[in-house]
Amino acid sequence: MNFAHGGSGVFDTWIKEPNMTSQINTFKQYIADGVYSKRDLDKSMAIVALSGNDYTQYELDGGTDEGLRAYIAKVLDQLEVNLREIGKTGLKKVAMLSLQPLGCLPNKAVFLSYEKCDGPLNNETVFHNTLLQQIVQRLNSETTDSPFHILDLNGAFLSVIKRAGESTSHFGSPMLKPCCIATSAEYFCGSVDGNGVKQYTLCENPNHNIFWDIVHPTQSGWHAISSALKPSFDKLVRFYNSDIHTQRPSLSASVATS
Repeated sequence: MNFAHGGSGVFDTWIKEPNMTSQINTFKQYIADGVYSKRDLDKSMAIVALSGNDYTQYELDGGTDEGLRAYIAKVLDQLEVNLREIGKTGLKKVAMLSLQPLGCLPNKAVFLSYEKCDGPLNNETVFHNTLLQQIVQRLNSETTDSPFHILDLNGAFLSVIKRAGESTSHFGSPMLKPCCIATSAEYFCGSVDGNGVKQYTLCENPNHNIFWDIVHPTQSGWHAISSALKPSFDKLVRFYNSDIHTQRPSLSASVATS
């Protein structure tokens, strides 16, 4: 079951949808209502994703580059609170996705002709993921069964982008250009003006683009990214299904780094 709301974050964002705390509270209510039994929780895995909407909200609120790291730390502090609440439900398998390279998303790559990623912003993504890894280490040090792990979505994104940069046989050039592009800054992909005129253009074949719009991959892009992520996911499933799970393995064997 998916408790997520598109565009939400650990804090409230512009979309006015339930934030992560509210989503977890809904899950906890389902447990209280008997929708999930202890056996269900013992056999289930939670996938937790924080995709950067808090940082978009920070930018919309006029946040500065100088203050971003302090805000990232604030976001990760709240994420740790949220992960602890998930742990209290009795779930023994909690996988947290690392944050994708925000500097490679088209809304930032546009300033580099869609040919390169924004290096400084990617450094901030690394900072986010470093704090995330520290949280997972801290949470697992407080348990005997190491339920928390990281799935390296960041690394999967970067591997696909790297391959696209080395060969245009599948994804075209420039590699970070989205398929759907608004005609001006006041519009978005899919926008229609008051006269019903489309205010966006589309590429001929979305399968030749990693990204659909300024932040979301195409189906083809997601297929490549999920394929790159699959080995680490399979490894995690094998770990959770093994006797080692109850013996607190070394983090280097079970936590992907970004």
